[in-house]
Amino acid sequence: MAKSHKAKAVSVLIVSTLAFTVCFMVWMMFAVIGIPIKKALDLNATQFGILTATPVLTGSLIRVPLGMWTDKFGGRIVMFVLMLSTVVPIWLMTYATAYWHFLVLGLFVGVAGGSFSVGTPYVARWFDRKHQGFAMGVYGAGNSGAAVNKFVAPALLLGFGWTVVPQVYAAVMLGTAVLFWMFSHSEPKHRVPSHITWREQLGALRDPRVWKYSQYYSIVFGGYVALSLWMVQYYVGEYGLSIQMAALLAACFSLPGGVLRAVGGWMSDKWGAHTVTWWVLWVSWFCLFLLSYPQTDMTITTVDGPKTFHVGLNAWVFTLLMFVMGMAWAFGKASVFKYISDEFPDNIGVISGVVGLAGGLGGFFLPIMFGALMDLTGIRSSAFMLMYGVVWVSLIWMYWTEVRGAELMGPRSKKFRLNG
Repeated sequence: MAKSHKAKAVSVLIVSTLAFTVCFMVWMMFAVIGIPIKKALDLNATQFGILTATPVLTGSLIRVPLGMWTDKFGGRIVMFVLMLSTVVPIWLMTYATAYWHFLVLGLFVGVAGGSFSVGTPYVARWFDRKHQGFAMGVYGAGNSGAAVNKFVAPALLLGFGWTVVPQVYAAVMLGTAVLFWMFSHSEPKHRVPSHITWREQLGALRDPRVWKYSQYYSIVFGGYVALSLWMVQYYVGEYGLSIQMAALLAACFSLPGGVLRAVGGWMSDKWGAHTVTWWVLWVSWFCLFLLSYPQTDMTITTVDGPKTFHVGLNAWVFTLLMFVMGMAWAFGKASVFKYISDEFPDNIGVISGVVGLAGGLGGFFLPIMFGALMDLTGIRSSAFMLMYGVVWVSLIWMYWTEVRGAELMGPRSKKFRLNG
């Protein structure tokens, strides 16, 4: 019996991770096909930001009820119905002709983004407590669907045009749903009465720590989603690359940002959530400081006359910085949830729902703000300037609430007293 249960658990983990990867790939679809749509409809940067962010809104808002339904009905049936519900809207994207068509369909396609709050408890309940962290980390690696989208969609777009992408994605979603149903399992013991209400979810906001962790997660997850949506068109506009090359380079950020989440969980277990998150924010600060600097030509007067210098990142240095930041944010996504499990052991579901919702909303609002800033300033790197400011807020907040009072750095530190 034990062996049978273990085999079922492994099967559930594999097909659930596959399902989440496909859902995330679909969720990020506009990151690539949004570029020819933008050109065809003559959209400005703000309108493009709204277009890419629309699916993220639905995927964020639906996370809490999906989590409740998973508790009540079981993850298998909820995930299966969720995937089936997106097939028709994905397919209809091919026939959309007006801006509002894409926005409405995007809202329905965005349901795929809620799969995280279904699969996480579904997978975790198949494993004992000692292995739950690893299992959830493996499942969370399905975030790499954002990178898969950047490999698959450009190839389809180049060969057949963008309208084929939704058709292929709809077929893939349908096929994955069938595979999921065939190889997943249901365990009645895993169903629990769902007593969590919206009132309880919102009541958690009375704790200032929840606001802080929501702020952190809005960077490491919300920022990850936003930049995954934004980077292909950024490469095309900033460096004049083809969509195929732009998507390939953008995947250097999306791929580590997804697959390394399990490593972040291990690091958080070993060194603690605070240490990992603190260094994640500093690495982000450094990368965003350099990424924020716009392409600049400076003319200075010398003894030999005026000389002009160019200051700016080329595509390869830019990609390297994005790769490093993608790794850091993968670790940060895990460390934020480690905070929650450490400090709210009896209330993980409620707090995770609120923090996850905040991260998702970050992924919705940031692309719109990126577009608005670009329309306002004409500077593409203003997106990174905004993220740089958000990271500064988090660093200051963390310093005053955690670092300042820590034994190694605060007034209670033995080292501090000896040197003081």
